[in-house]
Amino acid sequence: MKKLLALAMVGAFAAVTLPAFAAETAQQQRMKDCNAKAGDKKGDERKAFMSTCLSGKDAAPAANAQQDRMKACNAKAADKKGDERKAFMSACLSGKDAPSAKMTQQEKMKACNAKAGDRKGDERKAFMSECLKG
Repeated sequence: MKKLLALAMVGAFAAVTLPAFAAETAQQQRMKDCNAKAGDKKGDERKAFMSTCLSGKDAAPAANAQQDRMKACNAKAADKKGDERKAFMSACLSGKDAPSAKMTQQEKMKACNAKAGDRKGDERKAFMSECLKG
């Protein structure tokens, strides 16, 4: 009889507490959603984002679009340096993929010089000639 009573009590306890463990609370679900949205943010940026997200004042999506654009433009500009990179990033972040095709001769010269890097002599002349044509 004692075993039956103990078994009944354990069963009743399990029946009452099991749904509490199985179901996610609204806060746990919000935490999961915010973690997913936070992506690869780290440090103070992540703390600020999580604080805002968990409070329900989800102002982050507007910032995420700009951050996503910045990541994409940075990836595309990996091989560019100096003025060429600045021009490219400016155009890319404003929604254009690349600086306009109608560059001035001076802009072309700057871009080609940046691309030429450490080339010297005939190799540099040939490179600059081809670059300035395009």
